[in-house]
Amino acid sequence: MNTTAPDRYTGRFAPSPSGPLHFGSLVAALGSYLQARSLAGRWLVRMEDLDPPREVPGAADDILRTLDAFGLHWDGELVYQSRRHGRYQQILDDWASRGLIYHCHCTRKQIAAAGGLYTGHCRELGLPAKNAAVRLKMTTPVYGFEDGLQGAVSVDERLSEEDFIVRRRDGLYAYNLAVVIDDMDAGVTQVVRGADLLEPTVRQIALYRLLHAPEPGWLHLPLAVHGGHKLSKQNHAPALDTRAPGHALWQALTFLGQQPPTDLFGAGATELLAWAVRNWRLEKVPKGPQIELNCTDSSHFQRPALS
Repeated sequence: MNTTAPDRYTGRFAPSPSGPLHFGSLVAALGSYLQARSLAGRWLVRMEDLDPPREVPGAADDILRTLDAFGLHWDGELVYQSRRHGRYQQILDDWASRGLIYHCHCTRKQIAAAGGLYTGHCRELGLPAKNAAVRLKMTTPVYGFEDGLQGAVSVDERLSEEDFIVRRRDGLYAYNLAVVIDDMDAGVTQVVRGADLLEPTVRQIALYRLLHAPEPGWLHLPLAVHGGHKLSKQNHAPALDTRAPGHALWQALTFLGQQPPTDLFGAGATELLAWAVRNWRLEKVPKGPQIELNCTDSSHFQRPALS
């Protein structure tokens, strides 16, 4: 277990292979990349292939090719969550020996009928493991945190206090568990990602404290939305065009408030990223959880007027 804070800034990008990267993915990847490179830090990539039913065949390799085409080259070994099940189970076994987790047989329908949040019904029942989810006894809830961009963030206390799932009924490990263990083991010092993950952060902080591990900083970038809906693979956001990375990179830099020169529109990825690393200013990134776009495909944005 890594319990010593590293001396060097370490960031990461952790896509899920549920489809190709789109403009919203690029914003998250680019923001985390520039934050790391501007601080002379490491930038890691982890494939969050934790949920096979949601994966698209070939998506993981496509994501890696896209990152390469956009000049977003990572440091160190590429990590796949699907190869770390033993590590997750090691943590759960330790918690089980200390009475920190329990088996839950409540269905989603039952939880919805009770108001949408789990009431702790199974906590003291000692139910068998078969066909059961595993929940963590939340004894030290976290109600808020300070975000590097969004400022002070607080969440519904009922969400903070809920005994949340750490292993699903189908045997798959839960996102909150895996992401904390992975970031902890990698020595990530700051998590830069989209603002759709603001609420789960309090649960992840609670896990860091339970593991007695150094807590990273948090920085949640605004989401790219269209018609009020987040650009996502589930919403069929168009895939990035790897043939013209400079166009989408310029637009992503503009989205992040960095004001790249108009004469760099359509420049090569290497040239654009070199400018971006030199000129990255976090204070220029728009605050707030989302930004509305005029269209869903960055390649269709209006070309800037060249002076």
